[in-house]
Amino acid sequence: MSEDLFASIDALLARPRPVEDLPVPAERERLRKAGDYTQEELAAALRTRRETIVRWEAGTTEPRPPKREVYIRFLATLALEHGTVEPAEWLRRAQAAGLVRPLDPAPAPEAAVVVPAPAAVPQPAPAPAAPAASPAVPLTRPEPARAAAAAAPPGAAAVAGADYDRGPGGDPALHPPVPCERCGRAVAYRVGGRPLHLGGWCAPAPAGAPADAAPVPQAAAADPVVERHTELTAAAGPSRAALEALARHPNIAATASPTALTAAPKPAPAAVSPEPAASVAPVAAPRQGAPVAGPAAAPSRSVASRPAAGSSRARKVAAKRAAAAEGPSDWEQAAAARFPAGPLAVLDVAPTGRGLVAYLADGTQAPTAPSGRTVAAVVEWALEVKLGSPRLHRHGKDGDALVVVTDAALAELGLPPMGRDEKKEFVQRLGQLPKTHKAVKALEKAGWQLTQRGLGPWARIYRTPEDGRRQCVQLCIPAWGALPTRDWSAVPDSLDAPGLARLLGTYAKRVLTPRGSTAVSGLELVTALRPPTRAVRTDTGWTSGPVEGSRPKDAFDAAPPEVPDVHPLAQDREVGGELVTEAWDWHRDLTDEEAAAPFAVGLDVNMAFLAAAGRLTLPLSGPVHELNPLFDPKIPGSWLVDLSGIDTDPLLPSPFAPDGERPTGPAWYSTVKVAYAIELGARPQPLEGWLRHEHGPYLDPWHKRLRAAYLDTMAALGVPLKLADTDPVAFLDAMADLKQGDPAELAVLTAIKQTAKGTIGKMRERPRGHGYKMGERWAALDRPTWDPLMRALVIDTATVNLHRKLRRMAAQTGLHAIAILSDCAVFASPGPGALDILTQPDGTLTTSLRLGVSPGLVKHEGSRPMPEIAEMLADDVNPARHIKTGGQVSADE
Repeated sequence: MSEDLFASIDALLARPRPVEDLPVPAERERLRKAGDYTQEELAAALRTRRETIVRWEAGTTEPRPPKREVYIRFLATLALEHGTVEPAEWLRRAQAAGLVRPLDPAPAPEAAVVVPAPAAVPQPAPAPAAPAASPAVPLTRPEPARAAAAAAPPGAAAVAGADYDRGPGGDPALHPPVPCERCGRAVAYRVGGRPLHLGGWCAPAPAGAPADAAPVPQAAAADPVVERHTELTAAAGPSRAALEALARHPNIAATASPTALTAAPKPAPAAVSPEPAASVAPVAAPRQGAPVAGPAAAPSRSVASRPAAGSSRARKVAAKRAAAAEGPSDWEQAAAARFPAGPLAVLDVAPTGRGLVAYLADGTQAPTAPSGRTVAAVVEWALEVKLGSPRLHRHGKDGDALVVVTDAALAELGLPPMGRDEKKEFVQRLGQLPKTHKAVKALEKAGWQLTQRGLGPWARIYRTPEDGRRQCVQLCIPAWGALPTRDWSAVPDSLDAPGLARLLGTYAKRVLTPRGSTAVSGLELVTALRPPTRAVRTDTGWTSGPVEGSRPKDAFDAAPPEVPDVHPLAQDREVGGELVTEAWDWHRDLTDEEAAAPFAVGLDVNMAFLAAAGRLTLPLSGPVHELNPLFDPKIPGSWLVDLSGIDTDPLLPSPFAPDGERPTGPAWYSTVKVAYAIELGARPQPLEGWLRHEHGPYLDPWHKRLRAAYLDTMAALGVPLKLADTDPVAFLDAMADLKQGDPAELAVLTAIKQTAKGTIGKMRERPRGHGYKMGERWAALDRPTWDPLMRALVIDTATVNLHRKLRRMAAQTGLHAIAILSDCAVFASPGPGALDILTQPDGTLTTSLRLGVSPGLVKHEGSRPMPEIAEMLADDVNPARHIKTGGQVSADE
């Protein structure tokens, strides 16, 4: 019996151990974060799901071939840049197997700095006589192969087919780094006792430098002093760039000996004094009734320092700049080449009064124009000159041509003006011309078809595709209300056809070719940047497949608490069972000190909804109902929870209700608000949950494009990005004079604001039309972008962001908002200027509400005398709605 047990144990001990070719799970996550990559980005590159990456980094599952080798390369490449922790045997195996992509030499990151000994001066040293294992020596970073095999130095053929010397365990043995006999670069491996690179890692020695001249530290075999992680460098001795980086490092330059930072007779650059850990708040001018002009009185804000050259953020920025310098990719160039005439054209009557003339997106006259006087002739001309817009995503679709018809051209094409006679005029209430109209019949006779919207303000005219080619043109008819004032309020009535073409062309270039109202265009932008499907080749042909990070093509119903009351799922819902998410509409009574203030000043958050959408985790799948779920802030959803026990500042609105009142019992809240309740110190226990287990930053590309469009338009109007940081007074003056800018740019600015706001509103679009009956489905429910939870998460994020800033504002300045409408907050102030409330008692500018043009920063909304504000409050009127002189809050609210 005992002999059998001993034999069993011997067999167990003799069993080969599994190969450790991956780092420990925690190190996998650390390396990914060190490289500034998200789980979504890694999952997309590996063509898998984010949940798979989560399980790999948690250690619950392991990757399988062929993705395992690719994942190892990803981690090993990051380990060579950022260092790794022991055990590092997996990295040695990856290097020996050739899985690590060659990297150019780079300065060691701050997280893996090797501090040289004070007296260690690099000196040339011959290769050791006999190889000796030295596991304490840092791993070498492979160099890229830069020489062809034909140009290999003498002796290369002698090692053809050879392998590295291996240790007792069968792994390549590590030795003190010495110059390679072929290239002169450092190598920690041996081939037959000789220091050589294998597997294409060799790189030629610098011109004029013998292979045996590479410096080697005297104490090469000594253990280096490593900060936090094992150092992974590829130098027999410190390179000049590494020594210069060490000389500049604030933690080393002050303690290292000058001789330890010497690589050559050339002196190292002077040490740079370290930057402060946090920027010091700038000193502002004393509080006063109005801002004083002149640079001497202008408070300034210190500009944030640039990222360190070796940081992951710096590398990411450099990669983006390099990609921008290289220009568009092949598919982008091919897409743009398909539309040489641009995205749109504006048709007008020729100056001679005979025939039509077309103006392109830049305002120039097109070389040709439609020869016929029918809508069909216009459509065929637009396709002939190749109007259209290239796709915004590799798997997206090109944008259809847009033809704008002026009032004069409308009559030239035989189309009626807008009026009330249904037989002779276009009736806005009907939305389209009757199907019996001669213009509609002429289109059908020419082989063209209309969508269900018919021939209306935004008519889409198409033909059955031939040879797979899409043939579709969209008409825009301003005379029929295609450009409403709510979307394009700043369009001057006197704008001519070339000016209108430039205006719409600017919007098309910065945002998207208009597809209807700005809200409709916003939804089109979302799907253009996040297409739901892509073409996938299979054994039997092509089919449609999902796009990583996008919502599926087929819409799914939202959860019962999330839908509006007219939705079929809401018909059996209990009273109070709805997820109520709206922007703040709140005001309170004045304190005695506030009532004594002479003014009230309003501050408005720029594009608050747009700012909230950046990197926001949104649902990509349908809801799953769970009872007593464990709250997870990473899962978007709706949670039934009691937040009535949370104490907040009584002078500020509650962030958990649109009216700012304290909750009274269990209610439905989005993930954002429950997470904020935990931030405020609560420990809520959800009773129910409708959770979305597939999620991601769905609106992030939409946020980036609209943000860039907004900033470009503001810069064109004379408000550059950094103006508020360098001169706050100049920024306030520029914003005050904004309405005096170019009318066309102002119209584009209004359209961009309405696009951002309308897109979020469309995610919970209610039924329209007189024929709708309660409880029936409506057309918007079939859109993949219809999801009230996405709207709730964006609005709640904007609300939480503002509440967090108001808390910091009260802590830094002692000022509390007295009224809020959406994201316009009103404060009692000693003067009418924004700086009167943004200046702290010590004379520095507050960092809670920052002036600036970027989405999420604030601008001066308006000022009113406090007696007028008191009258509004007495009448139960929200002063934030009227903080502008006799007006409303800005259009983006």
